[in-house]
Amino acid sequence: MPSETNWNWPDEMDALIAAPKHHRLLFENEQVRVLETVVAPGETVPVHTHRWPSVLHVVSMDDFVRRDETGRVLVDMRQTKTPPSPTPVLWTPPLPPHSLENVGQREIRCINVELKSPPTG
Repeated sequence: MPSETNWNWPDEMDALIAAPKHHRLLFENEQVRVLETVVAPGETVPVHTHRWPSVLHVVSMDDFVRRDETGRVLVDMRQTKTPPSPTPVLWTPPLPPHSLENVGQREIRCINVELKSPPTG
């Protein structure tokens, strides 16, 4: 996955700009940005990026398909044999351009705490 120093995608691909219907800013300062992500059943989030690594709190989840910017399937939760995580908190690296389609019956809702820089002081 790309790091902050070699981020190759324009700011216009940021989740808040490229997919504002599905991402809402809850808090931001120099160290963190907190987003709420909501994807209703049957909806597809437009192609977007997440520039920083994050702690992801999964409030509600269902099957989804994540694709890269060319439409190639990266993850199809219907096909994975991995059981869901026992904890609703996950670590995610920065994510290059991708879309996410909710192919399940329930809303997908997550709180992303993106770590922009180490704390100061």
